[in-house]
Amino acid sequence: MTNAMYGSLLLADPGGVLVWAGLTAFAAGLMRGFAGFGSAILMAPIFAVLLGPVHMVPMVASIEIPMGVMLFFGARGAVEWKFVGPLAAVAIAAMPIGIWLLVSLDSGVITKAVSVIVLLFVIVLITGWRYRGPRPLALTLGIGGVSGAMMATTSVGGPPVLLYMLAAEMPAATIRANIIAYYLLTGFVLVTMVMLASPTGSAALIDAIILMPVILVGSWIGSRLAGKAAEQTYRWIAYTFLGVAGLIGLFG
Repeated sequence: MTNAMYGSLLLADPGGVLVWAGLTAFAAGLMRGFAGFGSAILMAPIFAVLLGPVHMVPMVASIEIPMGVMLFFGARGAVEWKFVGPLAAVAIAAMPIGIWLLVSLDSGVITKAVSVIVLLFVIVLITGWRYRGPRPLALTLGIGGVSGAMMATTSVGGPPVLLYMLAAEMPAATIRANIIAYYLLTGFVLVTMVMLASPTGSAALIDAIILMPVILVGSWIGSRLAGKAAEQTYRWIAYTFLGVAGLIGLFG
């Protein structure tokens, strides 16, 4: 079959876009493996420049799902569903708003927004800021709604929820499990919604499948490198990767 029949943007330009997308996916997997986070946040601004936001959102979400499934099997027993359930439900309810923004706003505006979100997240991580205030149900639901809309528009809906969860008075294993469960639930629903709403959704899924082996190999190599240097070293490497990705999206 021809590339046009598949609709794949990567196969349509194997000497250009495919190479850069592959390098980005490998770097994202490498960072996920040694730092434990940030793969989607790294891919989003660069893929938005290479492929456009409408293609990027379902593609990044699809790439993340297999890793989320693998992580969930080992963490499911520690999930606090009374916390994750309402948060994910409100995020899912807000996704149609985000999808409407995705197809309505100018692609350049969305790409810049993705990049700004990534750069702000890097600044927060570097400064070590954490939310220390009260955690009423209304705030939890509000965080979930903002995250869901952001996720559907930019694929980068993680920072608000991630920072909120990290500040919770819970065991580290529970926080990790909650994050894994939240992203897996919302990721599955987001991919389904975008596939139904976008005529190019199947092409994005094909491109996600093409890059899947690359990011998994990168993740495996990164996990093998973990433990060979101080944790702070890995974190600063991750911050550098994310900062460069944000700048590429902003000025690329």
